[in-house]
Amino acid sequence: MTTHFFGDTSVLLGRSLRHIFRSADTIITTAITPIAMMLLFVYVLGGAIKTGTDHYVNYLLPGIMLIAIASGIAYTAVRLFTDMKSGIFERFHSMPIARSSVLWAHVVTSLVANAISVVIIVLVGLVMGFRTSAGPLAWLAVAGILLLFTLALTWIAILAGLSAKSIDGAAGFSYPLIFLPFISSAFVPTDTMPGPVRAFAENQPVTSIVNTIQRLFAEQPVGNDIWTALAWCLGILIVGYLFALRTYRRQIA
Repeated sequence: MTTHFFGDTSVLLGRSLRHIFRSADTIITTAITPIAMMLLFVYVLGGAIKTGTDHYVNYLLPGIMLIAIASGIAYTAVRLFTDMKSGIFERFHSMPIARSSVLWAHVVTSLVANAISVVIIVLVGLVMGFRTSAGPLAWLAVAGILLLFTLALTWIAILAGLSAKSIDGAAGFSYPLIFLPFISSAFVPTDTMPGPVRAFAENQPVTSIVNTIQRLFAEQPVGNDIWTALAWCLGILIVGYLFALRTYRRQIA
């Protein structure tokens, strides 16, 4: 990392953000599908689902936010793959810039774009009746967990964008990540599931993250779920970062 790293990253970040805001359909598309799911589950299926909460949207919203993030990081992989195939990476590497700044610009762009999508979803949730008595510290904790989750998945997206052979492959890696919340506590309590499904649901990362956010919003003790959620996010982040950096170094060697 050179002394020019932060300056180089900010310049490349400005480039990526201009692309995002000139084609805002990517953010809108990322938010629309989760919002449609939220409408479907709250107004069509919510009456038949028993979660122990007065308003199903209060139970559902954390899982919907995670689905939006999992959808949004697919665009990060696609943007990176497109840059690689267009030859812009070679141009950047021929310039006197910090090479890692090329990746970090995409990472920060992902954080910004997904944060906007999550804010849109929360606003729609408020219109649909979402209410919380959570204080500023609880909201900061929720924001921190979502930021860490986004960062972890973004490095997996970077790895996919670097390794993919086609644009469909770059985007397609996110499908299993989008599916994970459906086999978790995001839509129904895990104790309603059959044994093997329940075992998987209770031992995958989404459930601990959803449980933590739900309890923070409800001002309830988070218990060990918050440590499990942080361990999952940090583990995914470290593995994704190390493998992405290794792949990137091989490609620019």
